[in-house]
Amino acid sequence: MARLLIIGALTAELGLAARMAAAKGARLAQAEGVSSGLERLRAEGADLILCEVTHDIGWLVEQLAAERIACPVIACGRNADAAAAVRAIRAGAKEFLPLPPDAELIAAMLAAAAGEAEAPVHRDPAMAALLGRAAQLAVAQASILITGESGTGKEVLARHIHRSSRRAQGPFVALNCAALPEALLESELFGHEKGAFSGAVAARRGKFEQADGGTLLLDEIGEMDPRLQAKILRVIQEREVDRLGGGAPVKVDVRLLAATNRDLAAEVQAGRFRADLYFRLNVLGLHIPPLRERPLDILALSAHFARRFAEANGLPVRALAPAAEALLLPHPWPGNVRELENTLHRAVLLAQGPAIGPEAVELTPLPAAAPSAAVEARPGAAAPAARGLSGLVGRKVEEVERDLILETLTHCLGNRTRAAEILGISIRTLRNKLHEYRAQGVAVPATHPAMHASIPWAVEG
Repeated sequence: MARLLIIGALTAELGLAARMAAAKGARLAQAEGVSSGLERLRAEGADLILCEVTHDIGWLVEQLAAERIACPVIACGRNADAAAAVRAIRAGAKEFLPLPPDAELIAAMLAAAAGEAEAPVHRDPAMAALLGRAAQLAVAQASILITGESGTGKEVLARHIHRSSRRAQGPFVALNCAALPEALLESELFGHEKGAFSGAVAARRGKFEQADGGTLLLDEIGEMDPRLQAKILRVIQEREVDRLGGGAPVKVDVRLLAATNRDLAAEVQAGRFRADLYFRLNVLGLHIPPLRERPLDILALSAHFARRFAEANGLPVRALAPAAEALLLPHPWPGNVRELENTLHRAVLLAQGPAIGPEAVELTPLPAAAPSAAVEARPGAAAPAARGLSGLVGRKVEEVERDLILETLTHCLGNRTRAAEILGISIRTLRNKLHEYRAQGVAVPATHPAMHASIPWAVEG
């Protein structure tokens, strides 16, 4: 259930947009202007902000950055006012929602903000057994550690656990620990008091307080800095948080779910993850098998994605032709369900005729061995025996690394999690490299438009 903050008067077309969002299950909050909207955001948090273009969106975006609040802003206004839409995007809005509103576009917007609200799609006995165990554990209050390769659906499972728990009527709040730099992550988690740092002009509740009475998912927790790990451990033990700059702890009632694609036991042995936090998180454990180990799910998920992306893009719902299914089944799916989802999204957009044929199925070429073979696995690259190393002689190592990273990101249509997986590096390392390249004036590939045609903004990872 997405938490939507609407900035503007709930009359006429914006009021219609609010009613559409509520009908799709969104939890609404409303403010008349950007100042009062910012106050509500500090106090209550939100997954998404919908702001009329008549308000100062640039000021709002600047304040969010200054106060370390990570929340996307969608501008909205009359479809004919193209100049206002351009100004809003330049001011920092992620996307523009034309008014009068479209119900399906609002549904896609909310789904992107809050994640899938559906039960996990499955047909394979391995996944059925996992979901049976998840149902058994959902009614407990203990922490759960969800493990699995990137793209297996760990957040989908976490949301399913929340909906099946005694806290289902409370909030579900998710935070990707690898997607934010350390300073911003700390503020997002624990909140801050006025004056805690430059730009903290008012107090703000963090994710733990926002999830009070509900569930908090810490995704990619294996990427978290050890200093923050210690603070997380204290929250679990004491059931209270210390805001940045705060003088007294704040009590919280939160069920904690954590997810990671890393082997945390190995990370503990290597000294990169705290053993005490690992044992606190791993009271109950769920491991999602990779898609290649549950082959009966491939066609079930494919049909699900084909239907969803056809509806989202206003296209006819087509079944997969047998020849297309024959391409999907033997593929090892190193990117798991996320890779399958991207493949079906492409196929739906490219398909012609009454069914999705094999010509619309573009499978991701597989790399050989990571990390050095990532160079050899670039799209269109010749085999090592034919090409050799002659093309690299005379170039600096950092230049070759930069080209490899950027070409891999382009190949993955801007999906940073998939690119990091192919390159054999963490998403944090990839993000830092991209920041370096931008600072050098190098253009960094964005998500391909066809891959988020149904989503109002490009979502990293």
